[in-house]
Amino acid sequence: MAGKKRQPSLAQLRAFAAVAEHLHFRDAAAAIGMSQPALSGAVSALEEALGVTLLERTTRKVLLSPAGERLAVRTKAVLAEVGALLEEAEAVRAPFTGALRLGVIPTVAPYLLPTVLRLVHDRYPDLDLQVHEEQTASLLDGLTSGRLDLLLLAVPLGVPGVTELPLFDEDFVLVTPLDHRLGGREGIPRASLRELKLLLLDEGHCLRDQALDICREAGRAGVPATTTAAGLSTLVQLVAGGLGVTLLPRTAVRVETSRSSQLLTGSFADPAPTRRVALAMRTGAARSAEYEELATALREAMGDLPVRTVHD
Repeated sequence: MAGKKRQPSLAQLRAFAAVAEHLHFRDAAAAIGMSQPALSGAVSALEEALGVTLLERTTRKVLLSPAGERLAVRTKAVLAEVGALLEEAEAVRAPFTGALRLGVIPTVAPYLLPTVLRLVHDRYPDLDLQVHEEQTASLLDGLTSGRLDLLLLAVPLGVPGVTELPLFDEDFVLVTPLDHRLGGREGIPRASLRELKLLLLDEGHCLRDQALDICREAGRAGVPATTTAAGLSTLVQLVAGGLGVTLLPRTAVRVETSRSSQLLTGSFADPAPTRRVALAMRTGAARSAEYEELATALREAMGDLPVRTVHD
């Protein structure tokens, strides 16, 4: 049984391609930065590996054999594909190119995405940003499974294998109907939350959990109200209709309260209830340096937002 033929190496293919192009050993060797004996040896090794004669050597010049003519075309195509492979790898290695699958929670997306998208468009034009709006549990599942690359959401998460890159802290404000006793007030004590008819988002929204934590800290027991909403827009309309009050993160106030003239916003006494928003990535992610740079750029870009940026 015949032994397996040796595979030609890329160096051998490059040597043969150079000779086929120049039909001169000295010129071919100079073109690819190889010594003439090494070039000759590489072509001979390729002939041995392929089991065919590629060159007709005479004392005066180099000619391609009929087999060499055919295989020179194929060799050139193989080397072109290898070049394309290396270019693709370089593109993957180059920062801020290719796809970036960003997951965002619904209580962040409408208010921060304009800033994120503007930053990416201006600073990272070769980045293919793909946005997925989902609730926290779904986003974390997507991150750990590899479906998503990076998350923008409220923290702390406390999930092993996930690294948080803090961006900013923002206060919660109290949104009330026009005729509410706390409407438009400043310095509202947290203890007021014990008695208010507070409207919440549906189960699964981290903002609901944060609101409940704030109420517990204020000394309130139980779930504030049975009426819930799937999104902040609906929640605010319920407040405008007089069904109760709610808590909004400050970044959402301008967008959401502009939908109705029947609303007032009030601020809490220091220390006001807050939430922290961060990027989250898999610990040790291959693109972690990119994500850290993106976090720094986002902190700088958020100067116009009513938030307090957080630096590591």
